[in-house]
Amino acid sequence: MNRFERPNNGEGEAIIQYLDGDYRVLKSGSFVRCAVTGRPIPLAELRYWSVPRQEAYATPEVAAQIYQTDRQQG
Repeated sequence: MNRFERPNNGEGEAIIQYLDGDYRVLKSGSFVRCAVTGRPIPLAELRYWSVPRQEAYATPEVAAQIYQTDRQQG
């Protein structure tokens, strides 16, 4: 770490790779943002995401909305 870098103690936004049924943390943080609402989602509460879109969703309703949109388009 050089003098311009700040230590990351798990605070801030994480960068996640979304997998089928799991995810991999690429950059540590305490939350990710919902792709639709922009609402922060604590990693402990992250339950809904899209693997093809690589984005997280705050609620099952938001995830269903995206799923329906994808089905109609393709």
